[in-house]
Amino acid sequence: MTVMSDVVYAQRENVISDESKVPAYQLPDVLTRFNGRKVKTSKVWFNKQRPEILKFFTTEVYGKVPGKMNISEVKIRETSDKALNGLAIRKQVSLIFRKDSLNLEVNVLMYLPRVQQKVPVFLAYNFTGNHAVYNDPAIRLTESWVADNPSLGIINNQVTEQSRASASNRWPVEEIIKAGYGLVTVYYGDVDPDKNDFTDGIHPFFYKPNQVKPRYDEWGSIAAWAWGLSRVMDYLETDRLVDVTKVAVLGHSRLGKTALWAGATDQRFAMVISNESGCGGAALSKRKFGETVQIINTSFPHWFCGNFLKYNDNEELLPVDQHMLLALIAPRPLYVASAEGDKWADPKGEFLSAKYASVVYELLGGEGLPVKKMPAVNKPVMGTIGYHIRSGKHDLTTYDWTQYIKFADKHFKEGN
Repeated sequence: MTVMSDVVYAQRENVISDESKVPAYQLPDVLTRFNGRKVKTSKVWFNKQRPEILKFFTTEVYGKVPGKMNISEVKIRETSDKALNGLAIRKQVSLIFRKDSLNLEVNVLMYLPRVQQKVPVFLAYNFTGNHAVYNDPAIRLTESWVADNPSLGIINNQVTEQSRASASNRWPVEEIIKAGYGLVTVYYGDVDPDKNDFTDGIHPFFYKPNQVKPRYDEWGSIAAWAWGLSRVMDYLETDRLVDVTKVAVLGHSRLGKTALWAGATDQRFAMVISNESGCGGAALSKRKFGETVQIINTSFPHWFCGNFLKYNDNEELLPVDQHMLLALIAPRPLYVASAEGDKWADPKGEFLSAKYASVVYELLGGEGLPVKKMPAVNKPVMGTIGYHIRSGKHDLTTYDWTQYIKFADKHFKEGN
C-alpha cells in the first residue's frame, strides 16, 4: 500500500458521521462584507459583496480560468426527428477547440421534444459517455479516456459496445421529453479527463512556455468542467430549437459541485441543481461532517486549485463557506438535494447551506427556502430555493428527476 493510500485510509477512519461529534463552528454571515460592513441593499450585494465572494472562491477554492477561448468549429454529427419512437429530436454536435497543435473535441448529445416552439432544457454532464445515457444505437461511442470499469465494458480506459445504456437508470430521457423539456448532456472527460494529470484536456491550451500544470490560483478540474458547461451554453445560444432563457444546469456528486460553480460564474444559467454535491459543493465545510476539505484534497488533488490546500484540516481559516457559494446563484432558482444514505455528502450540511443562503434571496425580493427546519425524508420543499432528502444512497434517481421537473415547471412554466 502506498503512503498516499495510508493517509487517505487514516483520514476516512476518523471521519465524523455522528451529529454529536460535529465541532463547534461559526459561519460567516453572507450579508457581512469582508471589511465588516453590512449589506442592506441589492445594489451593494451585486456591486460589492457578490464580486468579493466570487473572487475569493475563484482564487482560493476552484481556481481562475487563465484566459479566454471560443469554440473554433461546430460540427453537426447526426440528427434525427424520429428519436424515441418519434417522440423526440436527437442531435449530436461536436464543439471543436484548437490552439497551435492542440485539438479538443467536446461531444454534445441532445434530445428535444418534437414541438414547434423553443424548449427549456436540462444541461448536465454524464460520467462515462453519452452512449451510456440511453439505449440508442445511434449515439456515438466516446473516444475519450474513461476510468476503467470492466463490468461496464470500459477496458484500458476505452469504452466498448457493452458500455451502451450502462447509466440509463440515471437518465429518464422519455419522462424528461414528455414533460416538455430537452436533455443536453456531455461526457465530462471530453473537457478534462478525471485524473490527477494536467497534460491533457483543456488545461494545456492555456499554458505559458514551460508550464506543465496550473498555478496555485488557477483552475483545477471542477473549474475546467464548469468552463466547459459555459462553452456548451455558447453553442445553445445559437441553436434555434432551445430556449436559452430557460437552461437548468444540473449535476450529481462531483458534477454537482461543477454545476454550482458554473451557475456562480455564469449567470446565463437560469436554474442550478445540485444533486448530492457534498464537500466543495453544497455542504458546509466548517461542520467537518463526512468528507472534509483535507480528505477531498488528498483523494482528488486535481479538482480544486492549489491554494485550497492551505485549508486542509484548517476550515476555520476560511472566511467563506458553501452557503456563500449558493448565495451567488441568487436570485435564480436553486435546488439542493441529499440522500438519507449518503452521510459522506453531509445532508444536514447541504440543507443548512441552502437555509443560510436564503437571506440573500430574501434581500433580492425572493422567497428563498420556504422552511427553517430540515424536512422529512421524501418530503420536498420548493421556494425559489428547493430542497429534498430522499431515501436511498448516493445516486441520481428518477425520484430526484421528478422533483427537478416539478421545480422547473414552477419557475419556467407557471404564469408563462
